[in-house]
Amino acid sequence: GSDLLARHAAEVVGVDANPDAYEHARLRYRRPNLSFRRELAEEFDERVDAVVFLQTIEHVHEPDRLLDRIAAIASAAYISTPNRLTLAPPGAEKSDNPWHLREYEAGEYRALLEPHFESVELLGLFHARKLRAHELAIRLGWDRLHPAARITKPFYDRFIPAISSKDFRLDTGDLDRALDFVAVCE
Repeated sequence: GSDLLARHAAEVVGVDANPDAYEHARLRYRRPNLSFRRELAEEFDERVDAVVFLQTIEHVHEPDRLLDRIAAIASAAYISTPNRLTLAPPGAEKSDNPWHLREYEAGEYRALLEPHFESVELLGLFHARKLRAHELAIRLGWDRLHPAARITKPFYDRFIPAISSKDFRLDTGDLDRALDFVAVCE
C-alpha cells in the first residue's frame, strides 16, 4: 500500500511493528519518496498530512489510543475495516479470523471514530461490474454449476486476475451490505 501511495504522494512513510512485514517492505519497495519504520503506529509522532490505515484497526488492542495518536499527528485519516455483518455468520460477535480482536458494524465503527475527529464520513465498499455479476451468478446457482462442469479452476484462474479497482465502488448507501467500511476523518 505504501508503494502505491508513493506513486502520487510527495512523501510516504510506511509504519509496521511486524519485523517480517517491515523487512519485506524495506527490501522490496524502493522509491526516493518512500521510507519504512519498524514501530507501533501508536508511537509514530511526526506531523503528517494524512494517515492511511487500511484493514488494520480490527487487529489493534487499544484502538482509542491509536485513534488519539492519528488525530494528533494528521490533518486527515483514511481508516478502513471489514464489515462484521458481511464477514461473520449472522448474530456472531466476529468472524473466525483469529487475528481480529474486534469487528464492527457501521454504527459501532462510527461510534469508535467520532470522539477522535471533528468529522467522519463513512463509506461502504461494494462489488461492482465483474464482481457484482459474479455475486448475482452465485445467487442463481453458479456454485453448483462450475464444479459439476469441472471448470472451477480454469474459470477462476482467468477471472481472479481480471479483477481490478473498477470492480469495486465506494458508496454511502446501505452500509449493512458493504464488504468493508472506509472512514474519511478530519
